[in-house]
Amino acid sequence: MTDLNAIYVIVMRELKKFVREKSRLVSSIARPLIWLFLVGAGMSRLVSPRAGMPYTRFIFPGILGMTILFSSIFSSISIIWDKEFGFLKEILVAPVRRSSIVIGKSLSGTAVSAIQVFIVLMTFPVIGERLSFLQVLLTLLVGLLVAFSISSFGIVIATFYENYESFSVIMNFIIMPMFFLSGAMYPVKLLPSALRWASRLNPLTYGVDALKNTMFQAKAGPMSPDFSFSLDMLVIALSSAVFVLLASVFFERKQ
Repeated sequence: MTDLNAIYVIVMRELKKFVREKSRLVSSIARPLIWLFLVGAGMSRLVSPRAGMPYTRFIFPGILGMTILFSSIFSSISIIWDKEFGFLKEILVAPVRRSSIVIGKSLSGTAVSAIQVFIVLMTFPVIGERLSFLQVLLTLLVGLLVAFSISSFGIVIATFYENYESFSVIMNFIIMPMFFLSGAMYPVKLLPSALRWASRLNPLTYGVDALKNTMFQAKAGPMSPDFSFSLDMLVIALSSAVFVLLASVFFERKQ
C-alpha cells in the first residue's frame, strides 16, 4: 500500500506541475504542430505522393512519436532538477521500493504525454486523415505504451547526470538521433543498411511503426509500416521491462 501511495504522489505531483505551467503546455503542443504543418507542408512540395499517400499524412504518426519522445524524456529528465533541489533525496529515504519510484516517474511521464498526444491526434481531419473511433482508441493506447517505455528510458539516462546543464548533451546526442532514426520522417526500409540497423536498436522506431500500423489502412508500398504490429508491441513491452529494471538498479546504487 505504501508503494502504491508513493506512485500516486509522484504521478499527481508531475501532473499538477504540468497543468500549472501554461507555457510548457503551449510550447509542447506548438512543436509537433510546427513540424506537421510547416515542415510537412514544405517537404510535401519536394516529395511526390507515393502509394496515394501525401507526405503530411505519412509523417503524422511520426509527429505523434515526436510528441511522445519529447514529453516523456522531458518529464523523466526532471529527475535531474529534483536532484539539484533535494526532492529526490526525500524520495530515496522514503520506506518504499526503488521500483515504485521508477514506475511512478514513468507513469507521470506517460500521463503528461497522453494529454499532448490526444490534442495532436485530434488534428487528423485537418490533414485529410480518416480514422474510426476504434482506431483513435487503439492509437491512444499504443501511445500510452510507447510513452511508458520512453519515460523509463529517460529515467535510465537521468541517473547518469548530476546537473541540468548536461541537458544539451542529452538533446543533441540522444533525443534527436532517436527521432531521426525512428522512421518518423522517412521509411526505415529506405535508409542505408548501417542506419537501418541502427534504427532497429531504437525503441522509438517500433513505437512509431506501431502507430503507423494502427492508423494506415494500406499495408503495401514504400510508405507502409516497416514491421508487424505484433513485433512492435513485443519490442515495446520488452524494452519497458528492461528500462524499468535498469532504472531500479541504478536507483538502488544511489541509496
